[in-house]
Amino acid sequence: MSENTEQGDFDSPNVHETGEDVKKDFKGLLGSSKKFLSELLDIRKNTDQEATKASIVTDIPFKGHTSWILICSIFIASVGLNANSTAVVIGAMLISPLMGPILGIGMSLAINDIDTLRRSLKNFAVMVVLSVITAFLFFYFFPLRDESSELLARTAPDIRDVLIAFFGGLALVIARAKKGTIATVIFGVAIATALMPPLCTVGFGLAIGNFEYALGAMYLFSINTIFIALATFLVLKLLRFPMVRYVNSKKRRLIARLASLLAILVMIPAGITFYNVFQESRFKIQAQELINETIAVYQFQSGGRYLKDLTAINFRPDEGSVIELVCMGDELIPENVIATWRTQKNNYSKLQDTELRVVQGGKDDSEEKFNFVNELYESKKAELLNKDERIRILEAEVANLSKRASKQIPFQDISAEAKANYDNISSLGFSYTVLTDFKKIDTIPVFEVAWKEGSTRNQINTDSKKLSEWLKLRVKDNKIQLRQIKN
Repeated sequence: MSENTEQGDFDSPNVHETGEDVKKDFKGLLGSSKKFLSELLDIRKNTDQEATKASIVTDIPFKGHTSWILICSIFIASVGLNANSTAVVIGAMLISPLMGPILGIGMSLAINDIDTLRRSLKNFAVMVVLSVITAFLFFYFFPLRDESSELLARTAPDIRDVLIAFFGGLALVIARAKKGTIATVIFGVAIATALMPPLCTVGFGLAIGNFEYALGAMYLFSINTIFIALATFLVLKLLRFPMVRYVNSKKRRLIARLASLLAILVMIPAGITFYNVFQESRFKIQAQELINETIAVYQFQSGGRYLKDLTAINFRPDEGSVIELVCMGDELIPENVIATWRTQKNNYSKLQDTELRVVQGGKDDSEEKFNFVNELYESKKAELLNKDERIRILEAEVANLSKRASKQIPFQDISAEAKANYDNISSLGFSYTVLTDFKKIDTIPVFEVAWKEGSTRNQINTDSKKLSEWLKLRVKDNKIQLRQIKN
């Protein structure tokens, strides 16, 4: 009776109705979530299309007051970059009117407005030329031309600059489109996208004759410009801004095609740029992982040191990328260890065709090593953070190089002394052996000795023990091992 009751309860319509109720509740939850997200993320309802177009068009021209504001802001930014003052650079970006023509280019492509596009491109060219000339004149005539970290940071763009420019452009045009423009967003984007510092760095590079700086900075400015314009184009398309219509249907079709072609031409370099900087970013990440797994954990005994600040990671897909590890001191890294590192390098997809160089100061005499450090410092000082860091590194290297080569094992002297003290020695050899417990790598000095034929076992054991103790005292290294070999 109990079983029938339980079975009946299981098959009762009440339970079936409860299952349908769960489905209805689940659908209702999905519908509510969809509605909530739609209300949360929808920006079309609160968009003022006419006011947005009018505000962007108003900011396009560079005349009179706007030109002088741009010149003053360029001077302020140049002084800030020269003095390595982040606060001054930020202040200059806040007053700079650089964003207007770029937004105009993106908007005109989105709404098929060829007249606004023409005006935007003309004012954009004026803006760039005026900015570069102003920065050039400042750095050319100003007596102090320090290569500050603020300047050098604008010469080598990477994937972060692309992302900052794109999402900064999105934030800016969304803020522009909102009824009651959000001024704080506009100011924040002006700081984040940093259009002005690269132009100042272009002028700096031209003033000092370093065209590599100028080209790198102009590349960064181009990235920012392209992705801000692209973000403007995409947002206005998403908001369905009305297209400009022309009375002449043939002219309208021609202009629409030209606008579409220009939009595609803007997207192509944007895509290529993103791909290139993404590949470079992956290369540098893998290169740093390789360094962390190899030389960064290598155990120098006493006379060696890995110089992280002077190590170079150069991504050159056409000429061949290079990772150059710099070590100084009297201790050499064995060739078999370096060969192992080169084998490990091939485990990384982006490093397989990369050349791994290990520069070791111990291969030169003291004077040549000092000259090498000096030349290397001069060539790499642009990559150091500041003057204090440069001084600290150089002082450490001078102190390290002053220890001379006395810490190296003087094998010729040791072999002569061993032959004079032990008549039974037939031959003596020396090498480094690299051992690992798979947690760390250790380099052990190993002496190999062969005794003359006819020597008794007891005599060999006694002399071997004495020779081992003498070598440890002579070289001042308790890790020394002595191995016997047969003649």
